[in-house]
Amino acid sequence: MKNAKKPFLHIVKCAPRGFCAGVARAIQIVELSLEKYGKPVYVRHEIVHNAHVVNDLKSKGAIFVNNLNEIPLEDQQSRPVIFSAHGVAKSVIENAQEKNMLYIDAVCPLVSKVHIETQNYAKRDLHTFLIGHANHPEIIGTMGQLPKGHITLVETIEDAKKISAPDDAKGVALVTQTTLSVDETYEISNILRQRFPDIVEPYKEDICYATTNRQNAIKKIAFECDAIIVVGSPNSSNSCRLVEVAKKAGCTLSYLISSVSDVNIDDFRNVKKLGVTAGASAPEWLVNEIINTFTKHRECYITNQEHKEENISFRIPKILRNENSSHVK
Repeated sequence: MKNAKKPFLHIVKCAPRGFCAGVARAIQIVELSLEKYGKPVYVRHEIVHNAHVVNDLKSKGAIFVNNLNEIPLEDQQSRPVIFSAHGVAKSVIENAQEKNMLYIDAVCPLVSKVHIETQNYAKRDLHTFLIGHANHPEIIGTMGQLPKGHITLVETIEDAKKISAPDDAKGVALVTQTTLSVDETYEISNILRQRFPDIVEPYKEDICYATTNRQNAIKKIAFECDAIIVVGSPNSSNSCRLVEVAKKAGCTLSYLISSVSDVNIDDFRNVKKLGVTAGASAPEWLVNEIINTFTKHRECYITNQEHKEENISFRIPKILRNENSSHVK
C-alpha cells in the first residue's frame, strides 16, 4: 500500500524576525567577556528574555543571578558582572561601584536613550509619565533612574484617563517602554496628549525599530493566514505583543511557542496557511526546528515575506574592544 499523501501546508516566514541589534550585542558582550576573563562571568538577570539563549550561555560559563549579593564574596572583585540588555536602576550601578566590582553594562542603547530622556526631564522639573508594564525589568530600570515620586507608570488606557502629576511639577513629559504594542501605545499617548496639551515628548519615539518592524511585518500577513506562530519566551514583552498584534490584525489562531516541544501538530490540522515569526530575543535555529517539525507531517511550501530589511548594529563596550581599558561606565 502506498503511503498516504501528506496534507499541504503553505508556511510564510515573516521578516524581519528574531534577534535585534540590542539582543545580538548583549549576547556578544557575554561571549566576549568569557573569552577575555575566562569562566565564570556573572550576569545580573537574564541577559535577554529567552531561556534557550540563557542556557547556552550557562553552558559556556555564565552564571546568572538576580542581585549582586548572590555573587560569592571571593568573586565580587575578581570576576566581571554584566547587566542585562533591559537596563538597571541607578542604585544597581552605585552598588557595584561601592563593592568595587568590574561591571559591564549590556543595556540596549535604545533603552539607554529612554534613561537619558527621563534624567533630562527631571532636570527641567518635569514629571515623567512612563507607558509600560509593571515589574518588567526595563520598567524597573527606567523608573530607577529617578527618585521615587518623579515618574509615574501608565499601563492602560484607564490609567491614562485618571493619572495626575504632582502639584509642584513645572510640567509633564512622556516616555515609553521600548517593546510595547505600537497601536496600543499610540492610543494611550493620545489620551495623555489630550489631557496634557503641553506634554513634552522625545524627538523620536521610544518604541524600538525592531519592535515596530516586527509588528508591522506580522500585520501584513495576519489577515491571510489561518494561524500564526510567534517563536519566543512567555516573559519576552516584544514576543507577547506580536501575538496580540497578530490577533488584532485578523488571525485569531495566533500562538506563542517557546520551543519545538510546545508544538502540537493536531492544533494545526485544519491550517492551510501558517505564518511564522520570532520575537527579538529568539534565535533563528528555534524557528527552523519548528518549521522542520511541520515538514515531517505536512507537504510544506515555504515562502518568505520581508517587510523591511534591518542592517543596524551597536558597538560593544570599550572594555571589550580595548585591552588597555580597566573599567567601564
